[in-house]
Amino acid sequence: MELHIREATTADYEALCALFDEGDALHRENLPHVFRKPEGPVRDWEFVLSLIAEEKVGLFVAQAENELAGVICVLVRESPAIPIFVPRRYAVIDNIVVRDRFRRRGVGRALVERAHEWATGQGVEEIELNVWAFNRGAVAFYRRLGYETASLRMTRRLG
Repeated sequence: MELHIREATTADYEALCALFDEGDALHRENLPHVFRKPEGPVRDWEFVLSLIAEEKVGLFVAQAENELAGVICVLVRESPAIPIFVPRRYAVIDNIVVRDRFRRRGVGRALVERAHEWATGQGVEEIELNVWAFNRGAVAFYRRLGYETASLRMTRRLG
């Protein structure tokens, strides 16, 4: 399989929405009290356009077999200006989706590697991400790529 990683463009909007919806479906199925299917597009045109236009955002797609096989969104952030925090600039992988039929074929790894390259080019030395605990496959994938647990976010339903 030939794989090409490139920056997303506005022409990718519909394919991006389909990818995001595939990732969103997994979250809706596992956490229906948190995630729902929107009545309109899964991502507004303006939102996607802002990701593409913002220089502190890297939005990359993986193209294979004449379609988008995956997407990754990485953001540059700065630590809060609170005395306890060491001032730092870091990156966050905000979203990654690989189409089910392209999983375990190197697409996710290639997208993450591109995010790392982009973040390094932005002058950051550390990259973070959040992953829901139900998504054991993703947790294992990130561990294989060298990610470590830095914090645990816990929740409790009331009532």
